[in-house]
Amino acid sequence: MYSTRMPIYYAVGSSLVGVTAFGLTTAFNYALSGWVDWPLAFAFVGGGVVGGLFGSRLARHLSDKKGALNSVFAALIFVVAIYMLYRSADALGFV
Repeated sequence: MYSTRMPIYYAVGSSLVGVTAFGLTTAFNYALSGWVDWPLAFAFVGGGVVGGLFGSRLARHLSDKKGALNSVFAALIFVVAIYMLYRSADALGFV
């Protein structure tokens, strides 16, 4: 964001394009291999659609408040990072 002077709203959207491209490629390969549990896949897609609709409304609401969207996004990244570190430490026997 800082190197490109890109607004947070565009940064999140650009990130989702990459995630979508990699996800679709992987999903297509798994589907061709017959390794897809279709009812579970549809549940995830449905949840993603509902979450996307809710998230876009929330993002618009937070973008009206100066810095709120940046703060929420940064907090979410830290929460995920801490969770991943905890899970990695647990898997390695440190916890």
